[in-house]
Amino acid sequence: QLQLVESGGGLVQPGGSLRLSCAASGFTLRSYATGWFRQAPGKEREEISCISISGETTNYADSVKGRFTVSRDNAKNTVYLQMNSLKPEDTAVYYCRPKLSCGSRVLFGSWGQGTQVTVSS
Repeated sequence: QLQLVESGGGLVQPGGSLRLSCAASGFTLRSYATGWFRQAPGKEREEISCISISGETTNYADSVKGRFTVSRDNAKNTVYLQMNSLKPEDTAVYYCRPKLSCGSRVLFGSWGQGTQVTVSS
């Protein structure tokens, strides 16, 4: 089963930074594109970033472009999301999922527990 474990969330002040990790267990994450998603209270889950298998292609939602950076370390079977200049509206539970490609909506596996990010003073 394609299961990912998200970590690295926490409470941070506006303007602060966090780095989230997405680690694969039981399969090779480097064989998949990987999307980062988030769900804020009372809102639908949205995709905010994706990285291709090679890492050469990345994309971002307008809401995080220029502040978040996705990367991957295939040797560690892990994908990261560096989040800078955090805003209160970034508060959400963050998830990752393997994808068919960054241009596809096809997801593999299932949702994990996610990691909570709270941006507040």
